[in-house]
Amino acid sequence: MAGRDKEIIDLVDSVAITCHAWNGDLTKLALCPNSNNVHIYKKTGSRWEEECVLREHGQRVLDMDWGAKRDRLVTCGEDRNAYVWTREGGEWRPMLVLLRINRAATCVRWSPNEEKFAVGCGARLISICYFELEQDWWVSKHIKKPIRSTVLSIDWHPNNYLIAAGSSDFMARVFSAYVKEIEEKPSATAWGKKGTFGNLMAEFSNGGGGWVHSVSFSP
Repeated sequence: MAGRDKEIIDLVDSVAITCHAWNGDLTKLALCPNSNNVHIYKKTGSRWEEECVLREHGQRVLDMDWGAKRDRLVTCGEDRNAYVWTREGGEWRPMLVLLRINRAATCVRWSPNEEKFAVGCGARLISICYFELEQDWWVSKHIKKPIRSTVLSIDWHPNNYLIAAGSSDFMARVFSAYVKEIEEKPSATAWGKKGTFGNLMAEFSNGGGGWVHSVSFSP
């Protein structure tokens, strides 16, 4: 891009990188080299050095997202699991998320305030995950209808309540992801007035031309 320096980072030789995520100040990089492990690199001077390897998933990691505000990493994969990683005493500690799905978890994104995150999967649903203080673990609520195929991409609206999802049924949809257990009731938006959890706000078809691999709200 014009006006920006370019840097080539050669970290993993001859291995496909399944997914990656940057920390908030871009001094660390997490990536999956097509395996069930997550490698974290840190920049030291002009070099990138491996800091640690996160080993918890039983199968290949398919997506991850690194929260810039709270420095938490969330990962998901083919083992149908998601983990929230936090640093404690200089080490990364995983916490299993109760997704309640029977197919691979394909994509994950933190919400803008990082109090919840969304996981798409092959079970034709989206898990909206939040931390349950009384139970001391991450739980989830499901958005199902009218999704008819694997969820391949997700993105949060800046208001923290709406979520867009693209899937292999050639559709992009916008849902309400309001979680009454942890946040105040949302006000009406240009997408609609009914903000109850899971409400379909809009859907768009690409005419059957292909799977929707990426979605994004305009800032």
